[in-house]
Amino acid sequence: MAHDVSARGSTRRTVLKIGGTVAAGTALAGCTVEDDPADGDDSDNQPAGDGTVTMEPVGELEFEDPPETWAANNGSWADMGIALGQDPPEAVYLARRYHTKYYDEIPGVSVDGSGIDSLWTSELSVEKFLALGENVEVFVMDPNFLVGRSKSLDQDDIDQIKSAGTPFFGNSIFSRGYKWHDYEYLGLYEAFEKLAQLFGETERYEAFESLHEEFQSTLDDVVPPAEERPSVAIMWPQPADEPTKFSPYLIDEGTSFKQWRDLGVEDAFATTSVKDFHNNRGQVDYETLLEIDPDVLLLRGNEHRSAAEFEETVVSFMREHDVASELTAVQNGDVYRGGSLYQGPITNLVLTERAANQLYDVDDQLFDRERVADIVDGNLE
Repeated sequence: MAHDVSARGSTRRTVLKIGGTVAAGTALAGCTVEDDPADGDDSDNQPAGDGTVTMEPVGELEFEDPPETWAANNGSWADMGIALGQDPPEAVYLARRYHTKYYDEIPGVSVDGSGIDSLWTSELSVEKFLALGENVEVFVMDPNFLVGRSKSLDQDDIDQIKSAGTPFFGNSIFSRGYKWHDYEYLGLYEAFEKLAQLFGETERYEAFESLHEEFQSTLDDVVPPAEERPSVAIMWPQPADEPTKFSPYLIDEGTSFKQWRDLGVEDAFATTSVKDFHNNRGQVDYETLLEIDPDVLLLRGNEHRSAAEFEETVVSFMREHDVASELTAVQNGDVYRGGSLYQGPITNLVLTERAANQLYDVDDQLFDRERVADIVDGNLE
């Protein structure tokens, strides 16, 4: 069944509390669906426990009804919401990095990204959050990320936003390279389970968890022995079309590297003096890359391009570059788009399958697309 997740308006305001303090400035009772004995026990779709969810660093969030309108930190959380059958978020931190074209792989699932606002333009502002808070019931984002990555917001600003009535609920999960993140990290499915509890969609989560376990078993048959796996360098190219410098990423436990961990690749930078971009904002050039000479180059920041467009721009330039053309990966045609920084349960399936094709020439479909569409649509049998 098709599931067009176009944005819709909502007039219901959920009662939300954090740490026992009412977070909504004006608390209105949510719309209540009366129990129908013919429906049986619907507890699987209700919020976990006593209507509270706990996540570091935001603590405990208590709710009377699951939220219907929301904003998300990034494409990881946005994708989790789509997987749980929710409408798209009203806004994300950077809308251009929520790549909704990944849903083209799933029949009947689509998201119109043009209606999703971007919280970051030239800077973050309290005013934008306050205005957005009038229309959304929860900010699914890590407030520490907003403070840690912004020169325009501090903790007092976060407190002001929360006091206006919309709570924060999130943990920065895509990377583990930030020094300010000194609290519990969550894996993709740990974070996904928390959001499912917030939205009262634990049954959908469990269906995805089962699908993910099957997917992992399939990957076991795809990944070759360790000695046959390639070394890869994951980087952000600068400038985008004709790169001469690269911001390097070391593969860590963050969700943005999940497909590469699951495929068992060797991190080409791990045993070198190259530092992760998150730690020092450093860069590498072609001469440094030639010394390391990875088997595969994975370039981020190119998800807006098709594979053919990537070949015609970035790869074409590297083939003509005096030093880049000497790299093994360039000579062997092993320079690829490196995937999004942000991935949730659906996009992870798509990106991992794509990566298996890039690295191991796997042409078969590795997950059931119709099953994904069914779960999103609520057909869980």
